[in-house]
Amino acid sequence: MTVAERRRPAVGAQVKRWRTDRGLTLANVAARTGLNVGYLSQIENDKASPSLACLASLGDALDVPIAWFLMDEVPPPLVVRASERPVTVTELGRVEHVDGRSSRDVEIIEVRAAAAGDRIGAHSHAGDEHHIVLRGRFRLRQGDHVIDVGPGDYLRWDGAIPHDGEVLAGDAADGGAAMFIIRIHPDDRPAINRGRAAPGA
Repeated sequence: MTVAERRRPAVGAQVKRWRTDRGLTLANVAARTGLNVGYLSQIENDKASPSLACLASLGDALDVPIAWFLMDEVPPPLVVRASERPVTVTELGRVEHVDGRSSRDVEIIEVRAAAAGDRIGAHSHAGDEHHIVLRGRFRLRQGDHVIDVGPGDYLRWDGAIPHDGEVLAGDAADGGAAMFIIRIHPDDRPAINRGRAAPGA
């Protein structure tokens, strides 16, 4: 492919987008960059290809990184509606996969347990595990550490170290005890479980 055949990156739409988003006119940008209005108009209509120095000047004027001008098509975000979450029901309670089981590097689940005394057997897996209690109270154990947590409390531990939990209190009329668990997976290694299965494993 020759230099002439290579398609220069079209940045006009993004330059115009961020200029209008900032509430600036071409004259305003011209005053900030020292570029003339006609040239800026050509850039926005992809009739001129700005140099890196020019893009840097535009980035400073619009307060955006140069890379934002080079973004062409942005893939749509993934949306998992609450009513569409995959659900696993175990003897320990209801597990909703908040992220729709769609991510490779992170897993977000909501665990609900109706009765006090429900236990999550000892288990382990690669990566950190983050907990945020929504309702009720839980007792979480790892090694010699025993921590009681309640609504709004946050706990993080290394998931590779065996851990387990127990529901201390939860109002069944309010949906029982519940917490968000966010698991960070450093790679594709499967979870290592011992004893009873952990929710969502």
